[in-house]
Amino acid sequence: MPTEPFNAVAHGDTEPPPQRSRSREQSHARLWDGRGIGFVAKLAAMALVNALGVAAIWSAYVTGSWVILGAMLVLLVLADWVYFSRRALALKYLFPGLAFLAVFQLFTIGYTGYVALTNYGTGHNVSKEQAVDALLSQNEKKIPDSPSYPLTIVEQDGELGFAIVQDGVAKVGTADSALADAAEATVTDGVVTQVPGWEVVGKNAVLSDAALADEVLALRVPISENAEDGSIRTGDATIGAVYRSVLEWDAAADTLTNTDTGVVYAATEDGQFVAPDGTALPVGWRVFVGFENFTKAFTDDTYSGPLLKIMVWTFVFAFASVLVSFFFGLVLALIYNDPRVRGRKVWRTLFILPYAFPAFLSALLWRGMLNANPDYGIVNQLFFFGARIEWLDDPTLAKISVILVNLWLSYPYWFLVCTGALQSLPDDVQEAARIDGAGRWRTFRSITMPLLLVSTAPLLIASFAFNFNNFTLIYMLTNGGPRFTDTSATLGHTDILISMVYQISGVAGGRADFGLAAALSIIIFVIIGVISALMFRRTRQLEEVN
Repeated sequence: MPTEPFNAVAHGDTEPPPQRSRSREQSHARLWDGRGIGFVAKLAAMALVNALGVAAIWSAYVTGSWVILGAMLVLLVLADWVYFSRRALALKYLFPGLAFLAVFQLFTIGYTGYVALTNYGTGHNVSKEQAVDALLSQNEKKIPDSPSYPLTIVEQDGELGFAIVQDGVAKVGTADSALADAAEATVTDGVVTQVPGWEVVGKNAVLSDAALADEVLALRVPISENAEDGSIRTGDATIGAVYRSVLEWDAAADTLTNTDTGVVYAATEDGQFVAPDGTALPVGWRVFVGFENFTKAFTDDTYSGPLLKIMVWTFVFAFASVLVSFFFGLVLALIYNDPRVRGRKVWRTLFILPYAFPAFLSALLWRGMLNANPDYGIVNQLFFFGARIEWLDDPTLAKISVILVNLWLSYPYWFLVCTGALQSLPDDVQEAARIDGAGRWRTFRSITMPLLLVSTAPLLIASFAFNFNNFTLIYMLTNGGPRFTDTSATLGHTDILISMVYQISGVAGGRADFGLAAALSIIIFVIIGVISALMFRRTRQLEEVN
């Protein structure tokens, strides 16, 4: 039967039930009293975030980094919206991770793609305007009969500069800042003796410090913002003179002309100034080259031959490392998972010791042990009766050594993984197989191994990706050697794709080609992504095992 609503007065209650206050429906972080201290903490944290964000935006504006400025502005606006909005509850937890993902992953991938489409590298590190200024300064000569200025060497925040008196006005400047008026400087007998905010470097200090003297003699301070006006230089750290470039920049014709020889260097689409006879000036600039770096890797004789060999070896190294170490770790796990083996805990501890040492230290240790000289190489001395075996200098032996050393470093990981996986297998399935008459090999092949692969297959794929880019082992053990003899590139028989990128990037010295290195990095990314996707697709079939 229908019920009537509760009437407090009719039941003798003179006061209505208390109404729930509106403030209790609000978040504690929005209250000023009691636990509302959370609002103050959030406000202080967001104030700090906004301060850092504004500082980063201002720095990007000063340096002209417009992409970074835009990205920081978007992130700052989103952060304020997320943490001051009542609706974006989930984003309050996700935003920090998404922001770091955008900055350290998406931006890195995007910038790598941009570099791969340019000629960025040695001789092409700057913009065209910067290249022109660099060429003008590099080709400066002292102007005949140029005025001389008594020179005062000054320093500010570790940066050296010159202070002179020009037309009765004290001026100071550095290599990055042209001469500017220093109205508050102290001048005595036509020589600057003190500049507020600057420390005067005495002549004796320069003469007694060879490194400082070389830095002073190499210093050039532009006279003005226009590079064609020349700069102040010194040959004795006491007198400065005007030096002006022998190159003349014609912005309308896009040429540089050598006023001494009359040779005209015209700008090309490759980012260089080139004379009619093909001679190019040493400083170029970055330009967009499209997919030239990708085709260069496969068509340039310097890289095409080594690239094919290195790519094949990279696949062999990655697959062999995974298969050999997994098999060895599995065998040990099967042996020491048997309860009949005594002292299993002690043996397991001993077998995982290689996993406890840093990989780069172990690689360096093995490099010494595999030394061809039996007086230093303990492997040749103890196991091969003092024979001189070129473990790291012969191409074939070097590759075998790399795989064996990687086995030493990797098998403890698979020993631990397989031991844990074997102990988690259901006993009833294996017991049912034995009741049905299946032998040990049949049980292992049809029951144990498929169930084992269900849990280890993703780790096998991850291990393949890791070994595909196992730069540490290659660099520390062989440094990519022995070197190829049929190319001028500093590449070797044990280089893998990632160490090839390292060599081409010029980090280890020599000529750098960042565009080609970025293109190869993208190729590596695509290869690993495709192979991993195919392998993960295949591993889904293993999950159907009951």
